[in-house]
Amino acid sequence: MSHLKDVALCSGRDVTHSRREFLSRTGLGIGGLALSALFASEARADAGNTLTSPKKAPLPSKAKHVIHIFASGAPSHLDTFDPKPGMEKFRGQSVSGASGVIFPSPFKFQKCGKSGLEISELFPNLQKLADDMCVIRTMKTDIPAHPVAAKMMHTGSAQLVKPSLGSWALYGLGTENQNLPGFVTLGGSPEWRQSAFLPSPYQGTRADFAPGKPVDKVLLNLKNEFSSSEAQRMQLDLARQLNGNHSAKFQHDEQLEARIDSFELAFRMQTEAMDAFDISKEPAAIRAKYGTSDFAGKLLCARRLVERGVRFVQVDIGGWDHHQQLVQSLTKKTNEMDQPVAALIADLKERGLLDSTLVIWGGEFGRTPTTAGSINDQSGRDHHARCFSAFMAGGGVKGGMHYGETDELGMNIADKPVHVHDFHATILRVLGFDHTKLTYRYNGRDFRLTDNYGNIVNEILA
Repeated sequence: MSHLKDVALCSGRDVTHSRREFLSRTGLGIGGLALSALFASEARADAGNTLTSPKKAPLPSKAKHVIHIFASGAPSHLDTFDPKPGMEKFRGQSVSGASGVIFPSPFKFQKCGKSGLEISELFPNLQKLADDMCVIRTMKTDIPAHPVAAKMMHTGSAQLVKPSLGSWALYGLGTENQNLPGFVTLGGSPEWRQSAFLPSPYQGTRADFAPGKPVDKVLLNLKNEFSSSEAQRMQLDLARQLNGNHSAKFQHDEQLEARIDSFELAFRMQTEAMDAFDISKEPAAIRAKYGTSDFAGKLLCARRLVERGVRFVQVDIGGWDHHQQLVQSLTKKTNEMDQPVAALIADLKERGLLDSTLVIWGGEFGRTPTTAGSINDQSGRDHHARCFSAFMAGGGVKGGMHYGETDELGMNIADKPVHVHDFHATILRVLGFDHTKLTYRYNGRDFRLTDNYGNIVNEILA
């Protein structure tokens, strides 16, 4: 280290003016690490105190981690978790306020578990876990357009650039493992993981995961092929010292400090991330329970991440926009989803992690009870914002129940509506926060995930 100091200082120049040049030329040996965490970290007082250090929740809570499975495209609530047998008497009829004709679900529902929770035959594996599931049948959002509604589901805003749910969770709780990002996304749009005006360490890190893919391709350039660990450590220590010298003399440079903090995280990740994302280390019996699809691998990876202390993991499973061929398309999609999601919940439960991990599944809105034209093999359902279903499991919510009721056709909410803001407020409460008090000061006002709205759905809390 002393030799590097001498090299940096022997020129006689004031090195506090040349840190950018130094970083540009050295690159710190990390290269173009393809993580959103690369440019993510606010200034910290010292190397042992980061913005993502773990924090204690202000309210009593069970959940410490979240796995959010986002079914982008908007699944049909009428064919999955909200049975409407009364639709049959209106088959093929037109109804006021909806285009097309009533299309009763072609799928049967069964009462499952000791609770008798009704779940579609499309989910034979989840049916076995009914007593662990809490289905909200009365979700609603504002606008039934995919980009807008997806943005609302992830950030609480349909228009403004605001932090995502995962970013708020990380901001409030920090993360238990400083050698891995606290918020990881396995697929999905960049705006679903944005930190917006929150300090950049709270942004989600995208992992391009697929089973069998080399781990250093999941997180690009994770391996350093140019410097030994010892040399990297010396470079980082020097950069930290140079930055400290600059901060002591001049106005603090948060962007540069953020980059150096991110290099520190990248350095630490070279060992632990290689292990965390390598699902081949799982026993064959465990991998078989999840299945062999890419989505199955992502959920197994998600379990490995929360097991290692990652705070929030988001997994995207798209392809639910079934305007046509509902029977064929929905059957294919639920076949892809059912086994891995059930395996995840069961696996977490067997490991004693379900009580501390909130699993969430749902899309951005629902589908109409009607289909365009007549009922045939091409029939599908259109967008519907007035009601849809989502479910939770573990992490401080009651199992074996459904919340809220829709009307006979599943077109409108009859009792106990849950807006996306209410959904977010409830998730934050499960994590130990009053959503009205988890705020961040920006541009002269206190912002929060739920804006000026949101009511906690207390009836589902365990």
